[in-house]
Amino acid sequence: MLRYYITDRHAAGGIEPLLRFIARALSDGVDYIQLREKDLSARELLSLTRCALALPNPAGAKFLVNSRADIALAAGAHGVHLPAFSIAPHDLRRIGQDLLIAVSTHSIDELQRAQNEGADFAVFGPVFSRKPEPVGIEALRAAARAVPLPVFALGGVTLDNTTECMAAGAAGIAGISLFQRESEQLD
Repeated sequence: MLRYYITDRHAAGGIEPLLRFIARALSDGVDYIQLREKDLSARELLSLTRCALALPNPAGAKFLVNSRADIALAAGAHGVHLPAFSIAPHDLRRIGQDLLIAVSTHSIDELQRAQNEGADFAVFGPVFSRKPEPVGIEALRAAARAVPLPVFALGGVTLDNTTECMAAGAAGIAGISLFQRESEQLD
């Protein structure tokens, strides 16, 4: 099971607590970390990305910067995470041939578009959460079958429903609170 941690410094309590959560996730062997700090200036996001990349990373987790290929390239991150209907992944590859590109999706049409435009993987949801309306486990199952692209379950994923997501065909799980908890750990 692949694990995709999406950061939220506001929920973490600031930059320093966020870096501690990232360090713990790296120590726990998470596979991907999306630096999703949309409201930081370019300079602040570059600094955060460099700090995160400097942390010990024993399992070789890949770092993706939310929507900012320029920051990803400048910091030496592994890739970028794009919202649905953003620039096409194949267009981004013109400036960063080796960029790992993930895309947020909410429907099979968006998944197929991500696949056709050259994304490396996609997150799909929200599967369980109430904001917006959850798509449900059957929609995740259909999404995982619709494309050969690895699909990560997102939205209300918890330790209790991870097995259900994997049984539905998800390549992995993604989330914020799933990884930004003080006491729970995901193995």
